[in-house]
Amino acid sequence: MKNGILILSACLMFCLIFPPSVHAGKPLETAQSQVDKLMNVLRDPALKPESESAVKKEKIWAIVDDIFDYTELSKRSLGRNWKRLHPDQQEEFAHLFSRLLGKVYMDRIMAYTDEKIVFLKESIFSEDEAEVQSKIITNANQIPMDYRMILRNDSWKVYDVVIEGVSLISNYRSQFNSILTDKSPADLIQILKEKVGKI
Repeated sequence: MKNGILILSACLMFCLIFPPSVHAGKPLETAQSQVDKLMNVLRDPALKPESESAVKKEKIWAIVDDIFDYTELSKRSLGRNWKRLHPDQQEEFAHLFSRLLGKVYMDRIMAYTDEKIVFLKESIFSEDEAEVQSKIITNANQIPMDYRMILRNDSWKVYDVVIEGVSLISNYRSQFNSILTDKSPADLIQILKEKVGKI
């Protein structure tokens, strides 16, 4: 057991010292590299003061925007309803959905204290789809977090996050399907606009 922990620690240290290429690496290497960037921002002492909150959020947004494929996330969250949106609506929906998710989860990200994220393994489903398994280690427990990724223009991007077995896409798909049962895509976009504006 001790040997296993030592080997895992050595591997993690190697990845921190020699960070992999974000665009050319495998899914696990890509996810870890991007999450490491995010952790560095959250741990930066210069960004701790409340006066630096806006700068900190801007840096976080830049990293998150680089990690996610919002179009794929939106397409899968809408499921068969995606085709009901014309191209302009699809683009607007993807933008609004990304801002909504950011606003919903930004406070949680900013509240990061000293949790650790350990990357475990990757599962390759096809030449352009994979899943990376990790866990968040806190003082109280360990929380499984899996990243579902897709290869786009030689870059691995996240299109879904599964936390303790709950998929981000599945959670929102049920909500969007419920809205689109008796409302139009234009109505859904307006609802998203209102939600983004209120948060």
